[in-house]
Amino acid sequence: MGVSRSGYYKHLKSKADHQLRCSKFYDALHYVSLVHEEHPSHGYRWVAAFIRINYGVYFSEGLIYKAFRYLDIHAETKHRKRYKPRKIKDKYPNMILAHWDTVDRPRQVIVSDMTAFHAGYKYYELTMYFDVFTKQILSWKLSDRRGSREPYLYGLQEIVDLLEIDGPDGCPTYLHTDQGSVYASMAYEELIKDQNIVRSMSRPGTPTDNPVNESLNGWIKEELFLDFHIDTLHDRYWVRSAVSEYVDFYNAQRPCYSLNYETPDNYYALYKAGLIAKNDTFSKRFEGDQKYT
Repeated sequence: MGVSRSGYYKHLKSKADHQLRCSKFYDALHYVSLVHEEHPSHGYRWVAAFIRINYGVYFSEGLIYKAFRYLDIHAETKHRKRYKPRKIKDKYPNMILAHWDTVDRPRQVIVSDMTAFHAGYKYYELTMYFDVFTKQILSWKLSDRRGSREPYLYGLQEIVDLLEIDGPDGCPTYLHTDQGSVYASMAYEELIKDQNIVRSMSRPGTPTDNPVNESLNGWIKEELFLDFHIDTLHDRYWVRSAVSEYVDFYNAQRPCYSLNYETPDNYYALYKAGLIAKNDTFSKRFEGDQKYT
């Protein structure tokens, strides 16, 4: 037959191994069907362990998984994640992404977000607009109504007024927000339609797309509670007064690590006085990024 002795026995062994694998797979199908009928809420890993413990038969998790697929069965659990495709495309792309550290002048990139807290058992929402370069709080609005639109819009109007007299040296201002309903609304867009403002939005469920705002919000809430004891205030007037006092402290007195321990207001003054080097890192990196061409 022209077959070597070793080749012949190797063929017999492979055939036997194949028959053994088939036999084991059919055994696995039997046990999986049996266990799934009694315990339909569990997946293949649990079933493999259950068979090993209660029937004394070992099957690998991979084999049990194949049996699940072959039998077209699934764990009937309420905890299984169900993913729904997004129905709409992002209204505005993320125009900043990894360029946060290249922002090189005041008012070049402004970020906004809302943070919520309780004071005196009452709910508040604090909406702020930050300058990414100077870390200044440019505008803030406080509301005790859940989901109120006015703080976002009134704050944006203050930003528009500010940019008319103090824009970023003729360059556009990038306004970065999350994809909240107010930020995506027609009323919000109407306020800036004739302004030199470029919209940018974080991707859904990605707070790391707005690291400046997330970081500052965390520090601000911590200091409002620990240093300004805002949680002990029960009247809206005093809560608002405490926030106002904190914003003045934050801008004019609070050293900022990312500004080499300058205050935001002083850092802005140093830039205006020409004591901070004027670079063009943001626009160069941005224009060179093929994602946005």
